[in-house]
Amino acid sequence: MSFFSNIVKIMSKYWRVFLIRGVGYTLALTSITVFFGAILGIFICLARMSKSKVLNSIALNLGEIVRGTPMLLQLYVFYLGLPRLFPGIPTFVSVSIGFILNSACYVSEVFRSGIQAVDKGQTEAARSLGLSGKQTMTKIVLPQAIKNILPALGNEFITITKDTSLASTFFVGEVMTSYLIVKGNTFLTMECLFIVAVIYYVMTLILNRVVGRMERRMRTSD
Repeated sequence: MSFFSNIVKIMSKYWRVFLIRGVGYTLALTSITVFFGAILGIFICLARMSKSKVLNSIALNLGEIVRGTPMLLQLYVFYLGLPRLFPGIPTFVSVSIGFILNSACYVSEVFRSGIQAVDKGQTEAARSLGLSGKQTMTKIVLPQAIKNILPALGNEFITITKDTSLASTFFVGEVMTSYLIVKGNTFLTMECLFIVAVIYYVMTLILNRVVGRMERRMRTSD
């Protein structure tokens, strides 16, 4: 019984640390990662599908490096490397860039599969009507591809939400950082972990519901 009473005491005193600072930083880091990761992912995807061997090679090797190394290692590289290039850069920004690059490489493959899923006949029809390759891609192919991959991007949002826990290594302020702060003040490890688990569960549950509703609407529109 003392376990749950301790949880009540912790939340009554540190709810701002968990719910305002922790959740706020987590959602901010997740939103920044998914938004800029999707934009960068489009460019990596286009480079990957480019006829230019140089661009194709760069995109291919970048993707293999990112997908072939642990995310935590990549975050360390940006956390330690960027301040040497840009002294004074905030830790949150350095870690965010690491998350963005990692997400972009995975999202680029999602975009690539979405683009390849669009019927090639539509591309041929657009070109026969006089549209350039760029116009065909931006006005015909990409809108359909984005519609197809929106559910996958929603799942990426959920995955990144959980992966932000790695940022606690650098104390950027998200939920797991809140856990470290409160645990250090209360010495109640299991109770703090239980609170964090509930917070992550609620956040991912809500996001799952949003993604599920989005998928149903897309199926209805089809």
